[in-house]
Amino acid sequence: MKIAVLRALQLGDFLCAVPALRALRAAYPDASVTLIGLPWTRAMVRRFDAYLDDFVEFPGFLGMPEGGSPRELPKFFAEMRERAFDLAVQMHGSGRSSNRFVARLQPRSSVGYFEPGAPEPVPERFLAWRAREHEVERCLRLAARVGAPSKGSHLEFPLGDADWREFRALDRMCDLARRPYAVVHAGSQLASRRWPAGRFAQVADALAADGMQVLLTGVASEAPLAALVKGAMRRPALDLTGRTSLGGLAALVARARLVVCNDTGISHIAAAMRTPSVVVACGSDPARWAPLNRELHRVLAHPVECRPCRHAECPIGHPCARGVEPVQVLSEIRRLVRCAA
Repeated sequence: MKIAVLRALQLGDFLCAVPALRALRAAYPDASVTLIGLPWTRAMVRRFDAYLDDFVEFPGFLGMPEGGSPRELPKFFAEMRERAFDLAVQMHGSGRSSNRFVARLQPRSSVGYFEPGAPEPVPERFLAWRAREHEVERCLRLAARVGAPSKGSHLEFPLGDADWREFRALDRMCDLARRPYAVVHAGSQLASRRWPAGRFAQVADALAADGMQVLLTGVASEAPLAALVKGAMRRPALDLTGRTSLGGLAALVARARLVVCNDTGISHIAAAMRTPSVVVACGSDPARWAPLNRELHRVLAHPVECRPCRHAECPIGHPCARGVEPVQVLSEIRRLVRCAA
């Protein structure tokens, strides 16, 4: 059996789909499962080889901003038809455009979501889109539709030898074993999703005052943001921004006492590693993206009517970010510490 899964999105989106991929593998252990995704997810197919067998780069498609400008689509779809997929799983949003993409793969069968009021592509397969449904549960509901019952809603992020070698190199460089450390991650892809750097600095200073090492993390492009956090701190911090691979960062999170971050990919890595976290959800929708384990992961979201935000940068002064104070984050951190004691 040949299964295609369309999930051409970012890190958090992918990790939230892992429980559904796990369910598919359990239900169809001999199937060949191909992920159609953005270029960065090629490495995820290798990392999640227990659930995925092959990768196809998403070429772009009309109405789908992911993937850039579509290359020669007739050639792409001809190649996909030659693969003769038995099942295509449309795990990419509400189906407004992605259902048409999946249809052009011409699988023997397909499953996905459709928006209320829109034509239902295949009544016995496609499900109505629920805008506020948690993403993990949404993907699991889709898997169940094709006879793949849940094997748990927990996230995963397998670590390999290269990841641990990178961690040991960081340990030698930074003496991470000296005392417990907290990962403070101030970045996010969109500015509308970022809590202010000065507030991260206040929290980081309080953690340092409590005896923790503070590690600032992020991708290389977030170095100026990490510099703002470090510059606003009164106590020392180790800036590892741009100095870790994704796997190295995950290993770092796995050994951390705590993660403090925005509602972005590292929140899902913390969930996968069972590392306690406090997440500030600015413009995002916590009902859809927050970690399911609310004992281990605390989410702070100031109520605003414009959530989820549709802007890269907030045009009205960022009330969702300004509404969360450092004292609230520190209060949640202390609750987590008490629970772990």
